Amino acid sequence: MAGDGLSIGQVAQRTGLSVHTLRLYERAGLLAGEVRRDASGRRVYSEWDVEWLTNCVKFRTSGMPHATISRLAQLVREGTGNEAERLDLLREHQLHVTEQLARLRDCLDLIDRKVDSYERHLAAGASGDPWQRPRPAPASPDAEPAQRVGGA
Repeated sequence: MAGDGLSIGQVAQRTGLSVHTLRLYERAGLLAGEVRRDASGRRVYSEWDVEWLTNCVKFRTSGMPHATISRLAQLVREGTGNEAERLDLLREHQLHVTEQLARLRDCLDLIDRKVDSYERHLAAGASGDPWQRPRPAPASPDAEPAQRVGGA
């Protein structure tokens, strides 16, 4: 296939998608262009197909649903005149990713604080759980012991 396109195996290697996934993407309408076939009926991909598939991998990694990628691909296949709708799809997903990043930053902040606390705890030669607070003596024989606070 030298010069006239890329085989499905070559595209799988370049995109990190399996051959099975590439066939699935084609059946699901996730490709923005028609996949050509050679004289033997084998799929022949272009560099543009590889670029689109690489974008699809990133879209999926960012949480974009297959339905949204499919709609975007359909709009690209339809050609010019629908750029505003494409932009709307991308803006909506951009907002989703921005919100997701904010949630992940909050999680990372917590993890960073925990790591810092454990590092300081261990560097000071302390033993035991740094998050365990001393338990006060029960007020009566029936009282329940104090619960752990902020564990991990």
